[in-house]
Parts: sequence; C-alpha cells; structure tokens
Amino acid sequence: MDLIKFIENEFKVEKEHPNFSAGDTITVSYMIREGSKERIQNFRGVVLQINGTGNTKTFTVRKMSGSIGVERIFPLYSPFIESIEVNKKGKVRRKRLFYLRGLTGKKARIKEKRF
Repeated sequence: MDLIKFIENEFKVEKEHPNFSAGDTITVSYMIREGSKERIQNFRGVVLQINGTGNTKTFTVRKMSGSIGVERIFPLYSPFIESIEVNKKGKVRRKRLFYLRGLTGKKARIKEKRF
C-alpha cells in the first residue's frame, strides 16, 4: 500500500491553480492540438459544479456562445490546462448550479461577492 502511494507521489505533476467554487466566472486557457499544430484557447464562463477529489477532480464551466449555452468539463490536473484565472467571485447559495441551464438573459446573472 505504501509503495503505491509513493509511486503516485513521484509521478504527480500538480499545478498551482487559484481557489474557485461554483458561481465564479473563470477563464480556462487550454491547449488544443489540431494535426501537428498546437494553440491555446480561452474558455470563459461560470463554474456550475466541482466534482471529485484528488487527481480525478473535475469542474464544469458554462458559457453562452451567441444564444446557445456551451458546457465543458475540465479535469483540474489535466496537462492541457495552461492556466486558470478567476475573473469574478459569485455569490450563490448552492454548489450545483444546474438551474442556470433553464435561465436566459438577466435572470441568468449571478451577483458578485464583495470583499
């Protein structure tokens, strides 16, 4: 058992990401491979949920592209994620914001948390 944990710690490549939670607006810069070319694309949206623990932790980000909602699930410790930037802290009362899928326009806005 100790040998397995030792090997996992040796191969762990843990990047430092800022703390964020559901309701926050974040920008995820991730690498896209198209054939032999690589480029970095930004995905800016609201965090709907954070799922899992440890190396298998994932988070779901939702953005509006025109009038269509686009959701994407990112593994937190993916080697393709270059950086995560927190743009706004949202003031929400729950950890899973799936009700945002049914809202449009001003109803879908989240209040910003003031410090």
